[in-house]
Amino acid sequence: MFKNFLMRKMLASQLKGVPQDQQEKIFGMIEKNPDFFKNIAEKIQQKISGGKSQMDATMEVMRENEATIKEMMK
Repeated sequence: MFKNFLMRKMLASQLKGVPQDQQEKIFGMIEKNPDFFKNIAEKIQQKISGGKSQMDATMEVMRENEATIKEMMK
């Protein structure tokens, strides 16, 4: 529980400006699919280590996983 609390606080700070209901949807997706999102984070980190900016790496990985993420959001 403490781990989830810290994760939610960290994500909330990253999601400033995102409506609360959308934030809750994102938190729910992550809690239901932690391995998927861990994999995404690792891929982003690899691309950053390869020289891409955080924004470029994130956008690229999210585009690669767009269909899966859209399915989760239903």
